[in-house]
Amino acid sequence: MFSISKESALAAASTCLFVLLWSSGAIFSKWGLAHASPFAFLLMRFAIAFMALLLIIPLMKFQMPRGSTAVGYVLATGVVLLGAYQIFYLLALDLKVTPGVMATVMGVQPILTAVIMERRHSFSRSLGLLLGLVGLVLVVYQGIGLAGLSWAGMLYALLALASMTAGTLMQKRITHNPLGTLPLQYLAGLLLCAVFVPFQPFHFEHSAGFVVPVLWMGLVVSVLATLLLYRMIARGNLVNVTSLFYLVPAVTAVMDYLIFGNKLAALSVLGMAMIIIGLMFVFRKTR
Repeated sequence: MFSISKESALAAASTCLFVLLWSSGAIFSKWGLAHASPFAFLLMRFAIAFMALLLIIPLMKFQMPRGSTAVGYVLATGVVLLGAYQIFYLLALDLKVTPGVMATVMGVQPILTAVIMERRHSFSRSLGLLLGLVGLVLVVYQGIGLAGLSWAGMLYALLALASMTAGTLMQKRITHNPLGTLPLQYLAGLLLCAVFVPFQPFHFEHSAGFVVPVLWMGLVVSVLATLLLYRMIARGNLVNVTSLFYLVPAVTAVMDYLIFGNKLAALSVLGMAMIIIGLMFVFRKTR
């Protein structure tokens, strides 16, 4: 008789919860941008996440990095991985790039990261990279050439992809207590946003349409979902963490359709399928 252990059930539940929370990020960001300017929304989100992390430092027993070199590197990583990535991401959404398209573009990130880090490119990884890039080209062509999205919007989406990839490569060099870097990294993102605020539109509504999304992004996605991911990695989750990369674009696209009515075009669906297949080739030997 088939049975499942409590540990396996908790691992599966943690994985499902993480995918749902992470996939909801683009949806809540899009909702919030209907009631606030990008930099107002992002500044508030980073401030909320930073303050929440400061409050839970004693509970989680975070060990903050020490030494000017380590602190400087962590802050630089936060500028790229959180600051630049989130700025470009929200600017793309603000320019009418749909959450489903954004999630599909960002689905290429783990492929690029894995291939860049791999010194020897196996046939499997090379094929996965090729499929991912072809899928990305199809999505971008559908967005600009057929759907009429702005060049600026798709450029911001690609810059978000580049920032996330570069930031991830930087983060992978932080091997000692990576959780302890989160407060400093969110502080770096907050400061980067603050630099641009005087030169950008800054407004928000005093309504649930702003308050709910910014609290969700600041507390649930920025803190809870991130801590969940670190916990799964640390505990060696039975469900391979790389499998999460397969699920997020599709789950976000479904949420985008159900909530906003944005249906991915056939070419974008084909592009997403190629990216997911590319992920499978890149990570099929990952343990």
